[in-house]
Amino acid sequence: MKRFFIVLSAIILVGCYEVERNCVDFKTGEFEFNYTINGIEKTGQFTRTDSLNIDYYEGKVDSSSVRWINDCEFILKKLNPKSNADKDAIHMKILSTSDNSYTFEYKLAVKKPNKPLNVQKGIATKIN
Repeated sequence: MKRFFIVLSAIILVGCYEVERNCVDFKTGEFEFNYTINGIEKTGQFTRTDSLNIDYYEGKVDSSSVRWINDCEFILKKLNPKSNADKDAIHMKILSTSDNSYTFEYKLAVKKPNKPLNVQKGIATKIN
């Protein structure tokens, strides 16, 4: 009986935990993020407005339209795709927030048939 109450108490405590998601604070601004290519960690930056996302990485600039689904999810679609892969829209979801950063996940907005869904995670830090 004592074990039952311990397990029940643990379930109640874990069930009450809610991840902080102040997504509105991160809808616009200038951000920085780290990414890895061929085992080398690099840093990229992007600026986001309500309807536009401009990426700066490896000396290149790339722009995407932003369509918000709700305060924590949006769709990115490249404005000038250079390949068929660039034409695919990306679904971004803010999972949690802190004072100056947020954890996100992203995947293709539309799953391709006969291909596994690849979900990636990252952290973006607001720099301005």
